[in-house]
Amino acid sequence: MLKGKTVLIVEDDPVFRTMIVGFLKSQGCLVREAEDGLVGLKALKDNIPDLLLCDLAMPVMTGMEFVEEVALQYPMIPVIVISGTGNMTDVAQALRLGVKDFLIKPIDNIMTLKSAITSVLKMQDSAKQQQQDFSQRWLVDGDDAGLVEEELQWHISELKNNPQAARELLMGLMPNLQSHYGRWKLSYRALQSAEMSPVIFDYIWLIDGQLAFYMVDTSSGGENSTATALLIRACFNDCLRRQGNYLSSVQHLVSQIELGLKYSGYATPVKGLFGVFNLAEKQLHLIAAGIGGQLQVGEQCATITAGEWLGNEACNNPLVILPMSDNGGRLSLSDIQHANFSVNFETVT
Repeated sequence: MLKGKTVLIVEDDPVFRTMIVGFLKSQGCLVREAEDGLVGLKALKDNIPDLLLCDLAMPVMTGMEFVEEVALQYPMIPVIVISGTGNMTDVAQALRLGVKDFLIKPIDNIMTLKSAITSVLKMQDSAKQQQQDFSQRWLVDGDDAGLVEEELQWHISELKNNPQAARELLMGLMPNLQSHYGRWKLSYRALQSAEMSPVIFDYIWLIDGQLAFYMVDTSSGGENSTATALLIRACFNDCLRRQGNYLSSVQHLVSQIELGLKYSGYATPVKGLFGVFNLAEKQLHLIAAGIGGQLQVGEQCATITAGEWLGNEACNNPLVILPMSDNGGRLSLSDIQHANFSVNFETVT
């Protein structure tokens, strides 16, 4: 799988860089080196590699600045970040920029690097999976399933052993506090305990005038909650991508996520809430999978019953359709003691 593949390594530590170069050459890779991001960008102008490995903490140009430039100029190049900073906020930002995987220094087992590279390159060779992120690769099967399983276990172990880093990663993946689509605006407010794993939220504006979103209480999932949350994020994005940024129903979305959890082999049941706001019909379609809440529309308030947790056949929870006014409404979560979380749907002039 690695023989003949071209790899560019952007790393300022000469000892670590030499170790990685030697290993990749032993695997048959054609390797080029750059000691900082500026040199790395010059190398990319000369030749586009099959894969890019880079550090986040570098002189001249920081690794994050380098990753941003690569994302803008060379979005076709898969990137694996090797971070020695321990800053999960940086890792989360890198993932949002399209980085395919991250590894944390020191790398105790060099085969972890091989498994990461193998699974990323396998995805690049498959047009069907071209845009998947690192958590989606955890569902890969076939000849490379063993290598991917090794990498998966490494990630899960790292996240279990460092709850603070896991929390920083999850918080770093949260979207912008507000977003616009036409005359509609979404905004959310989150006050969360620093001692607990957070409630995470994500959303996507769809091409047919709808807004798909979900919330997951990661404190409910035990020691595998972070890995489960990352898998849910991956399944959510993948389901919508495969349908061309269109969603037939919330029930279908939740059922697909349920399948991902069921066949992953590591996910645990968690509390969640999934919804679609239909802007044209001014309706909110919700499936509560362990998280309840209230929808405030003007002076009217509707209660959403929590239902079964995601992972406990939540796809059988009923669909709730609630009307919105021309001005929108506010969805507030209940039954979560460690967080005050609300989402506003409103019109702007």
